Amino acid sequence: MRLHLHGGFGEKGRTSVGVESDGLSLIFDVGINTSDRQHAYYPAISPEQLARAHAILITHAHEDHVGGLGWCVEQGFGGRVLMTAETRADMDACLAEYATPQERSAAATLDIEEFRPGATLDFGALRVETGRSGHAVGGVWMRASNRAGTSALYCGDVVPHSPVLAMDTPPPSEVVLFDASYGDDPVLLAERLRDIGMWVGSRVGPSLLPTPLIGRSLELIAALGPNLAIHRGMRASILQQVSQRMWLQPGMSDQLQATLSRIEDWTEGEPFPAKPLLVDDGMGLSGPSRDAIERAVRDGVPILLTGHLPAGSPAEGALKRRQADWIRLPTHPTWAETTALISQCGPRISIGHSCDEATLRRMVGRLPNLHIAATGDTLDVEALLHAHPTL
Repeated sequence: MRLHLHGGFGEKGRTSVGVESDGLSLIFDVGINTSDRQHAYYPAISPEQLARAHAILITHAHEDHVGGLGWCVEQGFGGRVLMTAETRADMDACLAEYATPQERSAAATLDIEEFRPGATLDFGALRVETGRSGHAVGGVWMRASNRAGTSALYCGDVVPHSPVLAMDTPPPSEVVLFDASYGDDPVLLAERLRDIGMWVGSRVGPSLLPTPLIGRSLELIAALGPNLAIHRGMRASILQQVSQRMWLQPGMSDQLQATLSRIEDWTEGEPFPAKPLLVDDGMGLSGPSRDAIERAVRDGVPILLTGHLPAGSPAEGALKRRQADWIRLPTHPTWAETTALISQCGPRISIGHSCDEATLRRMVGRLPNLHIAATGDTLDVEALLHAHPTL
């Protein structure tokens, strides 16, 4: 088995991993990097590699995992494409914001195959097991194994203990490519939720909370309750997400639907409501948040940012100018969750994705069997295991 690290290693964004065994080539995710549009926007995959790929499998419909799908078609990919039905339903909205019109059109020509979480996909030389990731409705992790029994778990984005979304326990794997988005951040979800609640509760009148449409919006609604407003264009998607009971924690679908029925809508041109307002996306790069952040800054409306802020994004600019506050709402593993996941899966090699090299190096000696890798690397898994028998 060979792993081709096409993106997201030593960097945040354009997450993409190739898995190859016995002449069969699969690609897990083909994201884009919103922090570097000029030099590293797309995965580092050659047209020749794309032409050889038997299939692309997508974990979920966030831009750093699916935003490059149409680009892959334009670059020569002609194989199968697989994802869950929920990810497929959300994909076009993502591409509408982050892909070129030509790339979006190219993705629309694909005959996408759907699978359910928990399915095992048999490609002959490789089998791919799947399970719910806890990060977004429709989101999955993927575990590839070859005929020799070598296995590699690609987590994609996971949230082991989300109060809203359910995550299935991944099986033991010799290699784990884990979600290192938060590095060694030790602050637990409960503490972050308390801080966010205090920030919201201490403000009278309007406030603005930019958020991704898929995933984190549900976490915020569950945490903050019905005294919210949302952009009118978000409602249909959120209603669809909260109706998907198999992706949610027990009882959460009914709770969120009841809460959502009491949340008011808002749209551009109206005065900001005298309560917290959710708008997408979370970075000010697309959707109504682009104009809403600019307007809130101009009007002196408090802004709370809760997630990743790409370099050069409007949200990052507002934070740098002290026109916004930032409290992370964990939608990736905290340090305790990362160490527990690695311990549970027992890998002989662990490789972090979605964070910079300096952050990964802080984990050396603290995380078992950590291997520092970078986008562009190709790893011969059996050779690596043989060369390091103590791993």
